Amino acid sequence: MSIGDRTAILEIVASGARRRPSAAQPPALEELFHVLAACSDPDMAESVEQRIWSLWMYHPHRRAARHLDCASTEIATHCHDIAETRLIRLVRGAPCYAEAWNKLATLYYLQERDAECLDALHHVLELEPRHFGAICSAAEIFLSQGDRDEAAFAFEAALRIHPHLGEARQRLVEMH
Repeated sequence: MSIGDRTAILEIVASGARRRPSAAQPPALEELFHVLAACSDPDMAESVEQRIWSLWMYHPHRRAARHLDCASTEIATHCHDIAETRLIRLVRGAPCYAEAWNKLATLYYLQERDAECLDALHHVLELEPRHFGAICSAAEIFLSQGDRDEAAFAFEAALRIHPHLGEARQRLVEMH
């Protein structure tokens, strides 16, 4: 990934509150993100987060959702080549499916293919700028590459979206 692409991710993260998600994102997410940001009860926040993930995983075409489920299982069972082939086909056929891009980013992250991971994360954030998981993944890569300021910026942005992200909060504490 080029410096310009890293900058593009940071620009999306910085403008996330002003950016609108893709029309392909389920409309119900809007209310859930409002509830999540205002939630003071950690148990309720966890429940809302689970509902958000469920909506992100959903696709109106059952076949696409099934392929994403299969790819998730393949990643978990270390069948990375099969998962990558499946996910590349999926994002080509359903390029607005943000969670397919996120799973591809996850695969690349696990394989330490940082440039490809950041490229996939860029796609996720273009489609869903509130994707706190993608933002935290980018932050982890920035941190692993020694970019502490960029990592802190991304973790803080993720916490503005989801104030109960314990790992993001912990990473910020460790960085200071």
